Amino acid sequence: MRDAFVAKLTTAAADDPRIMLLVGDLGFGVVANFGDAFPRQFLNCGVAEQSMVGIAAGMAASGRRPFVYSIANFPTLRPLEQIRNDVCYHGLGVTIVSVGAGLAYGALGYTHHAVEDISILRALPGMRVYSPADAMECRAAVEEILKDPSPAYLRLGKNKEPLMHADQPDLSTGAPLLLREGVDVTVLVAGPIVTQALEVAEAAAEEGLSVRVLTCPVIKPLNAEAVRAAAEGTCGIVTLEEHTVMGGFGGAVLEAFAVRGWRTPILPLGLDDAATHIIGGQEWIRERAGLSTEHVHRRIRDFTRQAA
Repeated sequence: MRDAFVAKLTTAAADDPRIMLLVGDLGFGVVANFGDAFPRQFLNCGVAEQSMVGIAAGMAASGRRPFVYSIANFPTLRPLEQIRNDVCYHGLGVTIVSVGAGLAYGALGYTHHAVEDISILRALPGMRVYSPADAMECRAAVEEILKDPSPAYLRLGKNKEPLMHADQPDLSTGAPLLLREGVDVTVLVAGPIVTQALEVAEAAAEEGLSVRVLTCPVIKPLNAEAVRAAAEGTCGIVTLEEHTVMGGFGGAVLEAFAVRGWRTPILPLGLDDAATHIIGGQEWIRERAGLSTEHVHRRIRDFTRQAA
């Protein structure tokens, strides 16, 4: 997915000299082509993420469209004050790009986990939040980001996520994207963990349970009406994300339904506080955090029985 992001940005930069890519002294195997093609639109800011966001804000105030790129928590939590005060307060068109969403860098420990980022950044005023599930959704998200000169957050997987779509989807309405039809329960997924949902749907079908699976790459602004329509005819909604359940994608759906008085049963699945501190490979952590295919299958099966 990160390769798809850089490729899409490189194509866009050829037509728009305002586009800038700022990096924090990393990822050169991925971003080298952009830097070679557009040396005046590329800046290595060093290991100084707070300064990098401040620089990006200045660029945006001068009419540029900067993209700030780094691993997991580094472009989000470390410069949070600068994102809030320098970017969001002024409504500037800076895009924060986090690579290695969730537990993708799990073996490097909690310092490299990105499991609170959605909840924190979607709380900032004017900040749009995108969590694509594959390269196609990533390319579409970049297009949507460039249409609107306001702050944005793009949450990427690490790499080699399987394609969910044959063609680039339309994200202009923010509506969830259908991957698998089902009539019993709806699973809405944010990010690459959609593979888990599709595996669950296959396993559930063998038991006679029909699971509808959709991705929801646009988390903010959330199209609540479209989310509700996506679950029509099923017993309820299960949200799935590699992120804490506190304030994440599931929280956004719960909030949207609650303020509208909609009584659809909703089960948010994600990480609890203890799970965020586990160190190990991504799949290993998912197993111990209750996000393995087996665990998710059981939770969805139990929820469907209770909600039906």
